[in-house]
Amino acid sequence: MDDNDNGHSPRETSQDISQDTFRALLRAQRVWDTDGSPLPAFDPATAPGDPLPLFHRWFAQAVAAHQPEPHTMTLATADERGRPDVRTLMLHDADDQGWHFASHTTSRKGRHLAARPEAALGFYWPTQARAVRLRGTVRTAPPRDAAADLRARSTGALAAALVGHQSEVLGSVRELAEANRTAWDRARHDPTAEAPTWTEYVLVPDEVEFFQGEEQRRHVRLRYRRPAQEAPAGTWVRELLWP
Repeated sequence: MDDNDNGHSPRETSQDISQDTFRALLRAQRVWDTDGSPLPAFDPATAPGDPLPLFHRWFAQAVAAHQPEPHTMTLATADERGRPDVRTLMLHDADDQGWHFASHTTSRKGRHLAARPEAALGFYWPTQARAVRLRGTVRTAPPRDAAADLRARSTGALAAALVGHQSEVLGSVRELAEANRTAWDRARHDPTAEAPTWTEYVLVPDEVEFFQGEEQRRHVRLRYRRPAQEAPAGTWVRELLWP
């Protein structure tokens, strides 16, 4: 977008469609277009007692099914007034501690989590008609974990973290290009460079739901829920939900 335009190029304007055309396109879309391949079966009776192994298994199967970017997920947070917000980002890990992601503490999501350290995550893998959603509390990992995570990832990931200013108003595309170029130069020459506000967050779920779609709409929904406080640590209640 040029600095002095209104965000709508002539090409974009000429491609505007009518409301009726949009609705027709919307209703013509197929659900779980798997080229005739059967959807995977899921017997909840065989699910493990803990949601993490099942998540690992489903993630590996999504990768094997060539699901594009299976590590992308939606993150929902709320601000201090309770107004929700949602965005797409990458999963960095899923282990016994929880589900890991990263951002700047100064970003909108960082400010939300500082005010309300609770969130929800959603994964959608249409190649297998599967979805996973979680919600729980969010804690910050030690700074060394965020630094180690950046060093383990690509030069581009480090450069993006070094640019900073996430969610702030941008004056111009040119300003971003200059900051990006400077960050890439620094990331290439100093792969251990630190981004002070870059933080790793860990969602510790108290609820995890696995959804398996079925052609006749007999969808399977298996929810793991942490029981009352007096239950032993690591205990989960498993229950089926109506589709």
